[in-house]
Amino acid sequence: SSPKSSKREWKPLEEHSCTDVPWLLLFIIFCIGMGFICGYSIATGAAARLLSGYDSYGNICGQKNAKVEGIVNSGLDLTHKKYVFFLDPCNVDLVHRKIKSLALCVTACPRQELKTLADVQKFAETNGSTLCSYELQPSEYTTDPRAAKLCPKYPVPESAPIPFFHRCAPVNISCYAKFAEALITFVSDSSVLHRLISGVMTSKEIIMGLCLLSLVLSMILMVIIRYISRVLVWILTILVILGSLGGTGVLWWLYAKQRASASADETQIAKDNLQALLIYAISATVFTVILFLIMLIMRKRVALTIALFHVAGKVFIHLPLLVFQPFWTFFALILFWAYWITVLLFLGTTGNPVPNEEGFVEFRVVGPLKYMWWYHVVGLIWISEFILACQQMTVAGAVVTYYFTREKRNLPFTPILASVNRLICYHLGTVAKGSFIITLVKIPRMILMYIHTQLKGKENACARCMLKACICCLWCLEKCLTYLNQNAYTATAINSTNFCTSAKDAFVILVENALRVAAINTVGDFMLFLGKVLIVCSTGLAGIMLLNYQRDYTIWVLPLIIVCLFAFLVAHCFLSIYEMVVDVLFLCFAIDTKYNDGSPGREFYMDKVLMEFVENSRKSMKEAGRGGGAEGRELKPMVGADEE
Repeated sequence: SSPKSSKREWKPLEEHSCTDVPWLLLFIIFCIGMGFICGYSIATGAAARLLSGYDSYGNICGQKNAKVEGIVNSGLDLTHKKYVFFLDPCNVDLVHRKIKSLALCVTACPRQELKTLADVQKFAETNGSTLCSYELQPSEYTTDPRAAKLCPKYPVPESAPIPFFHRCAPVNISCYAKFAEALITFVSDSSVLHRLISGVMTSKEIIMGLCLLSLVLSMILMVIIRYISRVLVWILTILVILGSLGGTGVLWWLYAKQRASASADETQIAKDNLQALLIYAISATVFTVILFLIMLIMRKRVALTIALFHVAGKVFIHLPLLVFQPFWTFFALILFWAYWITVLLFLGTTGNPVPNEEGFVEFRVVGPLKYMWWYHVVGLIWISEFILACQQMTVAGAVVTYYFTREKRNLPFTPILASVNRLICYHLGTVAKGSFIITLVKIPRMILMYIHTQLKGKENACARCMLKACICCLWCLEKCLTYLNQNAYTATAINSTNFCTSAKDAFVILVENALRVAAINTVGDFMLFLGKVLIVCSTGLAGIMLLNYQRDYTIWVLPLIIVCLFAFLVAHCFLSIYEMVVDVLFLCFAIDTKYNDGSPGREFYMDKVLMEFVENSRKSMKEAGRGGGAEGRELKPMVGADEE
């Protein structure tokens, strides 16, 4: 901030300068550290061990190996044995996340079930692939008493190599089902989990089709917002009412129909579906009643959002590439997460070979480097938040360019690319600082959540309440900081100031317009929430009608939940961009009304539709607050008075 004046004039898009350069350098150094972790794990052989696999004696399959002191079967030439085979592949240790079994390098995976040691011996003689430990010869499989411990547990399941990772995995993964049951504590009957999994596998084509439908509906909704924004609010309200009533009615109708046709000899799956229908119908009824009550309370404010949505629709007409921002962000996140998981797998196999208490080899990192895990986890959070913040800065920069360009014909050919260019050239440091602040709040919350999970059932009621209160407070703080960060990015895009100055200026503007923020954001966010509800209800209703044809042989509880969650995620990704545009427009409008009054030389930047929205908002809120002068006084400057 400039010390020469207490109040600094806003100069939208008049000058650009680099902001928060030290934070950009810090972020670059941090990323170099992330690269060092990857390079270290590759240099110590972790990549080869991960891709080629290694046995319990520290030998990497498919190559010559060096001798490990104290390990008998280490240092073998396994050039022709390229696959890892586990003697007991279904013996999974959930705590340490690994298979508790002797691992060997073999020439080929058993492509058929081997029921006895004689079959194992015949497989070794026929295919040249020895499935018992290296010290046993195939001729000794049926005669040596050590074969009980050194040969695979039979029957040996049919297995096939995992692509790119050279591990023999059982073709029938049913042996892993009991470990999945242990992770799902609310399932007391193992048959329930098996039926749920089979329901998902049987309905996988329907699930994929419904997920695609949710994506198409989200795109259609964005198009509707662009072209018919004036009638969208009322159409959306009516559709949500009809959809809620229709969905609830269909659920009760299906429940009554299936209950009437139920017989004494019906299958357990049909009974489960009938119970699920009853739960769905009751939940839908409660949800519909709550939704109607909320809409009844907010009915007088629904009209205030029409003009705001119209202006935001104009932004999407001039900036059509904004619709595709979720795709680019999601693609960048997927690439980074894939890299992060790959390095995480490298870290799981990095280090020096060390004999364990069982006489086998484990790879461990000693010294300060063993804390690379924590560095890597912080990198996951910070860089992910950095990518999301880049999207916010890009959208803010494009919308600011649109708003503060008086002649829309003079807009850049691609305002989105122009915003990306300004971000890369000037404001990466600001984005790095803002995302780091979110990281500082998110890490303690995740630690507390982990502690709460580990102590579940062990801590007393007071400690449990305190933990939940701390987690809730940190979550609220994170949401507030995220909102403030978004407005700080908008202020940076307008005035090219550093993060702290932008956050302070944006906070002052938001406090001065607190009632307007509450009115506009609440109604606008609620209407976008109704859009998400519409997409989820439409996708869920289509899922109910399609899955209903499979009710006699498929449990469709889990498929329907998967489809609805995916539909909500897709709708949230698309409509969050619209919400972001509305927030940026409002901050630009608040700055415009504060520093301009419409006089020559101080003309407004806003268009007539937004000014009409301002007048309607002022009149409506004055009527609602008649008798209390606070709202009237707060809304009076919206006409455009300049503050000295």
